[in-house]
This record gives sequence, structure tokens and C-alpha cells, in this order.
Amino acid sequence: MLGGKIANIKQQKKRNLTNEKKRLANASFKSSVKTSIKKVHLAVEKKDKEKATIALSEAFAKLDKALSKGLYHKNTIARHKSNLSLLINTLN
Repeated sequence: MLGGKIANIKQQKKRNLTNEKKRLANASFKSSVKTSIKKVHLAVEKKDKEKATIALSEAFAKLDKALSKGLYHKNTIARHKSNLSLLINTLN
């Protein structure tokens, strides 16, 4: 509840419910994005290029979807993709 305040207006009560649902969905998706990034890092640590490239493509898909949903700024997504690509390129 936003600062412990409760809405008196019916429409605002509805908006609060939808906002809460959306917040939870966004938090869940952001968590899955972070997990996919961690999978790439783990594969690189184990020096498994095959798993790393598979994890990279999954991470890119998640990042692109997060961008289209508006969860992150485009430069944040670009930075993550760039860093992950550089990480994969270290595996030769």
C-alpha cells in the first residue's frame, strides 16, 4: 500500500490492484532476466563455450523482451548485451 494510504475512490482502488499485479509481474520478469545473465557468467567461468553461447542467445532474447516491455532503458540493454558478448569472446 502506497505509504499506508487507502484510496476512497472506486476507480483508484481498481488502479491500485492493477498496478500491484503489474509490479509483481515486472519484478518476476526482471528476476528472470538477471538469472539468464548469471547463466552466461557461470558458463564462461566453467569455460564451456557451447553452453555459454546457448545461454547468451537466451539472455539476449530476455533482454530484448524487457526492452520492448519498457522495463529497462535502451542503453542499459545495450550495455548488458555488449558486456556479455565481450565475455563470450574471451572463450577461444
